[in-house]
Amino acid sequence: MKYMIASDIHGSAYYCEKLLEAYDREGADRLLLLGDLLYHGPRNDLPKDYAPKKVIEMLNAKKDELICVRGNCEAEVDQMVLEFPVMAEYAILPIRKNIIFATHGHNFNPSKPPVLKAGDILLNGHTHVPACEMKDNFLYLNPGSVSIPKENSEHSYMIFEDYQFVWKNLDGEVYMNYRI
Repeated sequence: MKYMIASDIHGSAYYCEKLLEAYDREGADRLLLLGDLLYHGPRNDLPKDYAPKKVIEMLNAKKDELICVRGNCEAEVDQMVLEFPVMAEYAILPIRKNIIFATHGHNFNPSKPPVLKAGDILLNGHTHVPACEMKDNFLYLNPGSVSIPKENSEHSYMIFEDYQFVWKNLDGEVYMNYRI
């Protein structure tokens, strides 16, 4: 199974389109979105081509290929217009004898992790900064942000396949990887 993992589209039709082009180019089986799909949030500037209605249309067209978790910018009204579930606090993906605990990052994060056992992975967005850090008993990963990257990072996503995580910019150029 090949997963594309992305976070923080924040209503940008421009970057959502680039993400979906990358998804098609990658040939991934599923797109795991880590929240903040439609709204830009009060702390962010408007992203390029802010058009949540276009983002709704683009994502609904891929509804059977999406796994999503709720970001801090998601609201009940978002679920009313999206044709796939977006209100789950987390998703769990089993790998070998461990799990990937996928969440947005505003409730569970490296400083406030869920209950994890040694070897588990905490995967979240929210900070808009790519990360790959070994913590006390778990690995923390962050794909960065599709539309509003921070700390001089790139507009990015991750690929997870064959026990390897690969961070790429939206043009598909690799800039980091980690094998578990």
